[in-house]
Amino acid sequence: MSQNSLPPTDESVISTLHRRRFLGTSAGLGSLGLASLLDPVAFRESVAFGESATAPTTGDAPLPSRTHFPPKAKRIIYLFQSGAPSQMDLFDWKPNLANLRSTELPESIRRGQRLTGMTSRQTSFPIAPTKFSFAQHGDSGAWVSELLPHTAKIADRLTFVKSMQTDAINHDPAVTFFQTGNQLAGRPSMGAWASYGLGSEGTDLPAFVAMVSNGTGNPNDQPLYDRLWGAGFLPSKYQGVKFRSVGDPVLYLSNPDGMNPETRRRMLDDLAQLNGIKRDEYHDPEITTRMAQYELAFRMQTSVPELTNLASEPEHIFEMYGPDSRKPGTYAYNCLLARRLAERGVRFIQLFHRGWDQHANLPKGIAGQCRDTDQPSAALIADLQQRGMLDETLVVWGGEFGRTVYCQGTLTPEDYGRDHHPRCFSIWLAGGGIKPGVSWGETDDFSYNIVRDPVQVHDLHATLLHCLGLDHTRLTFKFQGRHYRLTDVHGKVVSGIVG
Repeated sequence: MSQNSLPPTDESVISTLHRRRFLGTSAGLGSLGLASLLDPVAFRESVAFGESATAPTTGDAPLPSRTHFPPKAKRIIYLFQSGAPSQMDLFDWKPNLANLRSTELPESIRRGQRLTGMTSRQTSFPIAPTKFSFAQHGDSGAWVSELLPHTAKIADRLTFVKSMQTDAINHDPAVTFFQTGNQLAGRPSMGAWASYGLGSEGTDLPAFVAMVSNGTGNPNDQPLYDRLWGAGFLPSKYQGVKFRSVGDPVLYLSNPDGMNPETRRRMLDDLAQLNGIKRDEYHDPEITTRMAQYELAFRMQTSVPELTNLASEPEHIFEMYGPDSRKPGTYAYNCLLARRLAERGVRFIQLFHRGWDQHANLPKGIAGQCRDTDQPSAALIADLQQRGMLDETLVVWGGEFGRTVYCQGTLTPEDYGRDHHPRCFSIWLAGGGIKPGVSWGETDDFSYNIVRDPVQVHDLHATLLHCLGLDHTRLTFKFQGRHYRLTDVHGKVVSGIVG
């Protein structure tokens, strides 16, 4: 008798029973995956909100999303300034520092706080006041640097948070922390969480789009990785789709030579049948996700070229966004594209602009970064407002941490550098759910420590989700036996800036 024909032992029977039980469980997962494809609302209700699944329905029309309470905003545009802008050269004016130039930062201010390896061996920490002038703007009287004349004009529409702080002191963990709520890679990004909780308003574009531009302030700035807009342990359908600046806006969007749309459609139909067979055999929800993504990619072959064709934009719009707005890959172009994505129902749009890491030659570098970003950022706010979209679009501007008041390297009359500073920094927000014309939080006279209303990264995440109508403590996903959320076990809504 061959080994394969032996009668089953007790262990093999138990193993068979376990396999059958596993397949039964997997069938339930497959049903949830199919529900996510056919009825996004039912799927989100059953998973994100902890309720039993409802029977899926068919239909191509987008369905209204489910929130925990009425949302203030429908979408978020996050203008992430990678490399860490210097708060005291842009928004956090400290006029008394001019009288302390070149003097040592008092130990009573530094308090033995940790330093990076780039300045920990410095024997002197001379104070470097900003060389740029500040003025108050608008009815709110917000202080804004001369580097940002266009931002200054819309100061009354903005809320400045001057008391941000973070746990990370180096770029990669700090950027990862801002995107995922954790310094270690592998968690879902905040755009993926928003996509998971709310889905997309449209059917022809992804719910989450990311774009990257390189600034003139530091062309060799820190790299950015695709995991920053990834789905982590969430189903892969929620990851961000990166739009590129050269070639196809989305990788492999165009058909290869000899492949017309009709042939592509027949190929996808046949592939769907094959994937359906494997889905029924293995009950793997990722197969359902793959099928849905193939269909979305096919629709994007029409929607993305229309989206990125700016020929319909009038000349005054290009003038509003600035001279770089016609150049694919620039920050100005991406800001204009962000508005077009918002018009088409994309839920979370994130622009990453590199170049703010200025350990030396900061005055020259930050001036270049502001030329890149000032006019397009302000134009985006004005453009959304004139189209009646600002009230339902939350816009965020800011980096991963701040910069030190003391000089890194040699302080000269015209030049200085600044090291990383996680203890305090500034960001601004505008639009859906946010009170305009507010300056929140306060730092000490050295812009080194927070003295009023600190805002942690988890607090910012909780506030952004709140504006989308989501309770950050209830938007969870069970992974490896634990219910995870963007804010981990932390975070509180900053009610003082919420409208």
